[in-house]
Amino acid sequence: MDDARKALSPDPRRVKGRGAGSYVSGRFAVTTAEPEDDGWGSLGEALADQPNPATRVQEERARSIISRNDSPDIGFSQSVNPYRGCEHGCVYCFARPSHAYLDLSPGLDFETRLFAKTNAAERLRHELSRPGYRCAPIALGINTDAYQPSERRYGITRACLEVLADCRHPVSFVTKSASILRDIELLSELASKKLVTVYVSVTTLDNRLAARMEPRASAPHSRLKAIRRLSEAGVPVGVLVAPVIPMITDAELEAILEAAREAGAAAAGHVLLRLPHELKQVWREWLALHYPERAAHVMSLVQQMRGGKDYDSRFGTRLRGEGPFAALIAQRFAKAYRRLGYARLPPLDCSHFVPPRPVTPQGELF
Repeated sequence: MDDARKALSPDPRRVKGRGAGSYVSGRFAVTTAEPEDDGWGSLGEALADQPNPATRVQEERARSIISRNDSPDIGFSQSVNPYRGCEHGCVYCFARPSHAYLDLSPGLDFETRLFAKTNAAERLRHELSRPGYRCAPIALGINTDAYQPSERRYGITRACLEVLADCRHPVSFVTKSASILRDIELLSELASKKLVTVYVSVTTLDNRLAARMEPRASAPHSRLKAIRRLSEAGVPVGVLVAPVIPMITDAELEAILEAAREAGAAAAGHVLLRLPHELKQVWREWLALHYPERAAHVMSLVQQMRGGKDYDSRFGTRLRGEGPFAALIAQRFAKAYRRLGYARLPPLDCSHFVPPRPVTPQGELF
């Protein structure tokens, strides 16, 4: 990490248009910088004059593009991430700690220092054409949002989607962006062949809270509009209430499910707040900045759901939590789910997959 940049932001502060409040150090950082005032008040002046960080996108060439996992509590085994980092800036994002592998901050760097895999579609076509490849649904943009603002410039998600459509490969999305509607015609075509499902993540219906918590994601009403448009276009669409945050968003659980169902969502799910690695500090800083009067109560409830810790990474409990409060959330969700008539999205069809032909120097003769 740039020590000079971090030294100018020693304490959390509200940064307009950003979720994190500081450059939280990554767990692999060899050195960290600590600011020291020289006695003349220069540090305070430097902090007062510190500009808000701008978004920078670095293009990179991926060596491989399909990631695989065998986690028993995740509903997909393959994923493709066109971008690293996410400008949406959702302060609670479980993917923030992945920036530590780049020696960058899971705080402000995660939402301002982005990486675009410009050869993602090329690599995807190559990997799908391998003789040993076995078709299984691909989650497109699962670690960071495939339809974050950079997609308008780079179109990497669209290019990957076109590759999958060409070879009739099933794909799924989870997104907080109404920008997915730019590809609605292609999604509708895939849906007619049972090749796509979409979950739109809605955390809150409160615009002001959303602006503080997920500053550059689509506004809540825009996400509901996206659900409606996708449903009308025949695309199987559900709502994911994620994350459910005690004393911040949990009271909205039923209202979100009702609004999404009215908009056309056919399925629903929920995930409790997760705080792995450096995300604990990012989240605590945000609470202190925006909800200081209830920060201790929020973290007390979080720890009650995580066996007395900020986070419990065990499969089976990391998404749902445990204890009385987690059980209450699950009961409320189940009751609303049944009352509103939610069901499961249809399974994706892998039987129509046709491997793409490997690109050769001779090109196509026929």
